[in-house]
Amino acid sequence: MKTQRIHGLDTLRALAIMLVFTNHYMGFVSNRPTFGVVSELGWMGVDLFFALSGYLIGNQIFAGLRQDSFSLKNFYARRLLRTLPNYYVVLALYAFWPLWAGGTQHAPWWQYWTFTLNLELIPGTRFSHAWSLCVEEQFYMLLPAAVLLIAACRGSLALGWCAIAASVAAGMAFRALAWQDVQPPAGGNARAYTEIYYATWCRFDELLAGVALAMVKNYHAALWARLTSAGNWMLAGGLLLFSACAWFFLDAHFGYAISVVGYPLLGVAFGMLLLAALSPGSLLSRMRVPGAASIAIWSYAIYLTHKQLCIILAKELQERYRLGAEHPLTIAILIAASLLAGFLLYLLVETPFMKLRERFVPASRADNSASTSREQSTSPSPHPAAQ
Repeated sequence: MKTQRIHGLDTLRALAIMLVFTNHYMGFVSNRPTFGVVSELGWMGVDLFFALSGYLIGNQIFAGLRQDSFSLKNFYARRLLRTLPNYYVVLALYAFWPLWAGGTQHAPWWQYWTFTLNLELIPGTRFSHAWSLCVEEQFYMLLPAAVLLIAACRGSLALGWCAIAASVAAGMAFRALAWQDVQPPAGGNARAYTEIYYATWCRFDELLAGVALAMVKNYHAALWARLTSAGNWMLAGGLLLFSACAWFFLDAHFGYAISVVGYPLLGVAFGMLLLAALSPGSLLSRMRVPGAASIAIWSYAIYLTHKQLCIILAKELQERYRLGAEHPLTIAILIAASLLAGFLLYLLVETPFMKLRERFVPASRADNSASTSREQSTSPSPHPAAQ
């Protein structure tokens, strides 16, 4: 299936995986903010992925319902064929290749297989950055069923908006209660990650921001037209709000107030950036970043492989050639290796399964009209101890 790419979404998706890379590099390779403040804020890349997924998946569902062509069975089949093959190949590396596993402690294997690793996850667990894949997979499974249930009710549109508002409020309440229980110190602790950062019920704010955008697009055409006609204002406002969120998180990442309200504010910021990317006349939409489209396509595969690959290669470069983690050549090699590994996984595993999917579970008319090229709707990850 060949569809027109939306370059603004490519740019955001490439930015998200780059942010994740810089954060993982700091947390697992150099143990220093090698890329400066970008390393410290790189965990926000996962929240940007969440916003992208919320919009793209929500748009497919709502467009399908509007055209009366949505199939729950086909939706689940297409999602699983999109996400499972790459994931299980990399999971096999962790299970059967000791060098790749790196001697880390694994969680019960059923949690990896069922995408429930993020529940009660302890930082430092094997393949721990899969926590965000778990959040997204759970989201993929629950959202369409919830939408269909709401759609069967009277006043479904108003009820849908109420459900989104109630869910945001619930997320804030869950984080407030968890924070009171954990009382994390200024620098954070393992329990803060386990109870707040990894927990599904505390991490759906940006996903909901994306779903809200999809609802506006499909059910409020006049409002959508006004918003997308102001794409550059959305870009400016999104960057301003993102900068404010970044400052607050840098200042007190584990503080009570930012833990409760910081994530929904970040969701609004990324929602505004998504609007800018989807606005034909905006700078973000018209900008063509060399290589962004390829990185966007490979980003799921890059996400799965880059962290452990960089850990292994950095150790080899240090021991064999005395090249430290912050040496420019080391950085260049690890970036190139991450891109190459992502490309190979995409080419050898993801692409064949995508072809099988198009053959046996073809997209509906709504999916074709709602998607961007290659359905940019999988996942990724964040923070040092958050892996």
